[in-house]
Amino acid sequence: MNAIFIALIVGAVVTAAFGGKMPEVSQSGIDSAKRAVEIAIGLLGMMALWLGLMRILQDAGVMRSIARALAPVMRRLFPDVPVEHPAMGAMIMNIAANILGLGNAATPFGLKAMQELNTLNPHKGVATNSMVLFLAINTSGVAVLPLGVIAIRASLGAENTAGIIAPTILATLCSTIVAILVAKALEGRNHFALERYVDNSGPGEGDSGSSLADAAPSLPETERETERIGDPPPPASRTRTWVLGLVAVALVVALYLQVGRDSAVGWEQAREVLSSWLLPVLMAFIVLFGFAHRSRVYESLVKGAREGFNIFVMIIPFLVAILVAVGMFRASGALDWLIAVVQPVTSLIGFPAEALPMALVRPLSGSGAMGVMTETMTQYGPDSFVGFLVSVMNGSTETTFYVLALYMGSIHARAARHAVIACLAADVTGMATALLWSRLFF
Repeated sequence: MNAIFIALIVGAVVTAAFGGKMPEVSQSGIDSAKRAVEIAIGLLGMMALWLGLMRILQDAGVMRSIARALAPVMRRLFPDVPVEHPAMGAMIMNIAANILGLGNAATPFGLKAMQELNTLNPHKGVATNSMVLFLAINTSGVAVLPLGVIAIRASLGAENTAGIIAPTILATLCSTIVAILVAKALEGRNHFALERYVDNSGPGEGDSGSSLADAAPSLPETERETERIGDPPPPASRTRTWVLGLVAVALVVALYLQVGRDSAVGWEQAREVLSSWLLPVLMAFIVLFGFAHRSRVYESLVKGAREGFNIFVMIIPFLVAILVAVGMFRASGALDWLIAVVQPVTSLIGFPAEALPMALVRPLSGSGAMGVMTETMTQYGPDSFVGFLVSVMNGSTETTFYVLALYMGSIHARAARHAVIACLAADVTGMATALLWSRLFF
């Protein structure tokens, strides 16, 4: 991200110097810094709300339920990991947290999983097949609720904030499938054979990742976080579950009364109803689900919302930096020049050149991608096709190189084998299918 930031700033200044646009670049830097803070403030409310709602699900035991549902699949994907080994439980909880969009909760589970997988590793410093597959699944962006993207779209005044949910789920599903297939296909190739890396290893080489490991949470901290999030919830109340069921039936009847009797309802009408009903119905379901499982719904929401304020403070510097850099780059005319250069290539597959910065930055930096996405929606509108596409791209892909560096560094790994290829294959698939599903749903 350091290189990208420098390239944007220097590229903007040099282009403006030759194009006579220094006043525009100067003003854009000032305006972009102000806009970054305004956007962050607008984002705060939505972020606090949805993190609070996700905390209700977490306290109600949804992550544990997802973990139980994933267990049979995980046993087939990771046959070399014993079913009762702590690594299996940590991987399942990590994926369950990612599915719910709980990135802060997913990271401790992921680090714990890598450290437990390393206890099964006979060749320290070299990634095993299970490690590579686990990383590939993580970087495929597996998620059901892209809450951060929805919050940003709402803060920018989008009319259809929830419209990205369905295409995001479909795109991330495609990228996850490709990640698994590529990781499985390459693990048996001679070029990536484990022995090839072990034979070339020397004494002390396994310590090359120590600087990255120092930045990762320590194992005791991770274990405490895992125990806290994974605590079993109170049993569900039968009476309260009936209340949840009755409300669900009432909503189905209401939906039928609104659109079900109209035989002429088509795809467009169904999409509009889904978009307008999804968020309020989801909020009601989350609250009632927590109520049915005896959670203190209000207290859980407040705890989660408090995390939103912490994230708000954390993201402002990143948002200011990237919005200023991208704003200057755009004002200088450099972005227009770049778009003109790549337009003939991207037009062959129908990929808007305006979304290219998002595709380039997303694998490198989550905060940078968020800034680029925000800047793109600000420029073209959150309800434009480009704004819709970059939202789906951000929600269906992951910061590949950050995840690789953090997780591999946590076990001092020096050889990732085929992990980079599998993860990048998931990235490319996520971008391509984001375009496909965006065209179908927009």
